[in-house]
Amino acid sequence: MDSPLLVDHGGSGVPLVLVHGLMGRGATWSRQLPWLTQFGEVFTYDAPWHRGRGVDDGFPISTERFVADLGDAVAGLCRPAIMIGHSMGALHSWCLAAARPEMVAAVVVEDMAPDFRGRTTGPWEPWLHALPAEFSTAQQVYDEFGPVAGRYFLEAFDRTDTGWRLHGDPQRWIEIAAEWGTRDYWTQWRAVEAPTLLLEAGNSVTPLGQMEAMAESGARTTFLKVPDAGHLVHDDAPGKYRDAVEAFLSTFARNA
Repeated sequence: MDSPLLVDHGGSGVPLVLVHGLMGRGATWSRQLPWLTQFGEVFTYDAPWHRGRGVDDGFPISTERFVADLGDAVAGLCRPAIMIGHSMGALHSWCLAAARPEMVAAVVVEDMAPDFRGRTTGPWEPWLHALPAEFSTAQQVYDEFGPVAGRYFLEAFDRTDTGWRLHGDPQRWIEIAAEWGTRDYWTQWRAVEAPTLLLEAGNSVTPLGQMEAMAESGARTTFLKVPDAGHLVHDDAPGKYRDAVEAFLSTFARNA
């Protein structure tokens, strides 16, 4: 049985569910899809408030809402999945593993930590509010975000007849990130019993030392720091990301 919240990209065996970060989308995993299908049946997922310009969600913004929606998606598969999450998606993946361990066979956590308390979105908000609702050329996207993130956002944005349009409301994205400054997720992390691969960027957005502390406090963890990589490790250092994820998946994920 397939889930209507997931897009199936082929492969066979254990489900691999790719969960994007804040301001991302399932479409941004395009460069990882071909090799991941060697390890299972690959699915992408669009989180609430990331499903298109003007597409809102009927619930207040909260981590619990995200995890419930992701849980609904994975439940539709009727079998445990390996969650491969980046940033926000990694947080929601390990929270799902903590809350619904029967649904999650393993987790990949890419550049995300449990405790951003005290950090605010203030420095980020003027830039985000200043973004145009639509970019008319791809070059404008590259000029705004740079070569790596620019390619990522070209895939995430809604494609229109006249350009590339933001696929969500910047104010909602600010509210999502703002919640992380008010609480921590150590309890959820310590409840994860599934095997977990932790990948930290050399130029990480996470608070110093937290991912190493996750490795020390987690039940079944593998930790790797990827030097010189930015927050989008899977696109900024794709070879190192692939090597680490393939080694992790090869220990238990097999094609049917």
